[in-house]
Amino acid sequence: MSKAHSFHIPVMGIGFTIDTPLKVSPYGIDSVISLVDDTLLEKLRKMYCEKFEIPYHEITEKFEDFRAERITSYLNLINKLVEKKFDEFKIAAAEKGQEIKEYFSMLPDCSGLKQEFQHLKTKYLNLDEISNWLKDNLSMGSIDVNIMTKVDKENFLKNEKLPVEYNDAHAALRGYANSDLNSSIILSAGMNTRLYAYIEQFEDFYPDRNGEIKKKIVLKVSDYRSALVQGKFLAKKGLWVSEYRVESGLNCGGHAFATDGYLLGPILAEFRDHRREMTETIHEVLVRALSGKNRTVPEKELPLRVTAQGGVGTAEEHQFLIDEYQLDSVGWGTPFLLVPEATSVDDATLVQLAEAEEEDLYLSNISPLGVPFNSLRGNTKDLEKLTLAENGRPGSLCPKQLLVSNREFSDKMICTASRRYQRNKLKAIEEEGGDPVEQQKMLNKVIDKSCLCVGLGTSALLKYKLDTKIEGEGVSVCPGPNMAYFSKIMKLKEITDHIYGRANMMTRTDRPNMFLKELRIYIDYLKNKIEENQDTVTDKQEKYLMTFVKNLKEGVNYYYGLFDDFKHAFEDKKTSILNELDNSNKVLYFLSLKIKDLRMATVSP
Repeated sequence: MSKAHSFHIPVMGIGFTIDTPLKVSPYGIDSVISLVDDTLLEKLRKMYCEKFEIPYHEITEKFEDFRAERITSYLNLINKLVEKKFDEFKIAAAEKGQEIKEYFSMLPDCSGLKQEFQHLKTKYLNLDEISNWLKDNLSMGSIDVNIMTKVDKENFLKNEKLPVEYNDAHAALRGYANSDLNSSIILSAGMNTRLYAYIEQFEDFYPDRNGEIKKKIVLKVSDYRSALVQGKFLAKKGLWVSEYRVESGLNCGGHAFATDGYLLGPILAEFRDHRREMTETIHEVLVRALSGKNRTVPEKELPLRVTAQGGVGTAEEHQFLIDEYQLDSVGWGTPFLLVPEATSVDDATLVQLAEAEEEDLYLSNISPLGVPFNSLRGNTKDLEKLTLAENGRPGSLCPKQLLVSNREFSDKMICTASRRYQRNKLKAIEEEGGDPVEQQKMLNKVIDKSCLCVGLGTSALLKYKLDTKIEGEGVSVCPGPNMAYFSKIMKLKEITDHIYGRANMMTRTDRPNMFLKELRIYIDYLKNKIEENQDTVTDKQEKYLMTFVKNLKEGVNYYYGLFDDFKHAFEDKKTSILNELDNSNKVLYFLSLKIKDLRMATVSP
């Protein structure tokens, strides 16, 4: 059965989409739950069990495999509730009509399902005939999950390290694999070969003779080459990647994994142009691996989906991406933070997001993982962090320890946002001495790190008025730059109408095209990199920076051809787009000269 919608809701933070499937799956919309925080999942499982009068048995940390069991139990509960809600919806839709009207009103106007239903309505079918048709044709949105592959903390019991399968990402994978879900797992943040090998142990990830896979693998990627490498790696194990989810390196929410200047448009063009070749190549590897394992080999080639996300904001951009790059779906993340019917955002943060402008949204260094992180200035978790530092108590108590990554002051990994790390690091910097200005910059970088694994889940606790004694009430939030152009708190119907061009939820008219916005962000990112290295530009740094410039220039040239030749979209903005490309080329030219001058200054006696 084909997908009802041409968009999906990606994972956002740790808690913002934690129960989104329960809200949107009955309408055929796919969405993604983060599996980072099992404690948060357990709290929501208890809440929903009480709400729907389902017996609840707490899974405490005394359980041997508590993390995996919590994840399995939560996913099974959400699946059960969604299926029940969907069944009730189909029955009520057939009997009352209002619910079915709402379901079909959200579908794109070009939907074959919508058109077929409109045709059926003219036939005066009886209630049973309508009910049977609905049961056969309506589909739930997929309840997908996300694992950040590198967030794979080692775990200990009585100071003894547990086997690798008890690492955080491994346990999360096992929790999903043991669930009842028939959906997809999105693996993000790069390749983890040990985790990928672990997938082999679970039967649900393998195809049957008809090519059906109960639990599909989706890779979030930023370029074609890494997608091909990872796809082949998994295929050699008999595992098929059903979807490559291409995300803009910087024009996205949350952690931003910048490319070396490769832009989204050219990347998507490469996927489009090599999709057939990619499918055939990886499928051949898969068949050999399945045969070698004496496993069932599908009778026909398996389907491969390509989707994209990051910065899309208008119906024109949405349809352009689908038509130009032959995408199967487009991800809409950031705008859904303003849709209470879809995401879990507390009221105060909702207001902050709705009022946010460009200067309030920035690429920060607050992530303990050392990866640039799109954030909102003035979020309450950062204010809490700064208050603690000013009072002589920098750092978090680190109650969850989900983003530990540093062994500088401990044999066990600790978090760079933790009080333990920051006290040690600040002391070491002060003892080292040196230039006071440079020293202060180093101190500021240390206390800038924020406790994201707590902050990104707190909003859901506040929304549902759940206990925050351990977490506190500080909220971290991770919108992409696109948030600046959305200023309304929206209903689910309103945002779907916006996506499909039936309404406009943006009051501003100065929003740049998504490709140009990404280009601007990358140029700013390059400027910052040059600034960081201007005192000592080595041969290696010069090569990296010049490669970055070269890739951006190639991207600009690609967009010249794209927008100059394209006749069916962006006609009203074509002149301004081409002018901005001209300006970007000039900026890149002068930046390349600056890089060369800095290198010459470094090597000159």
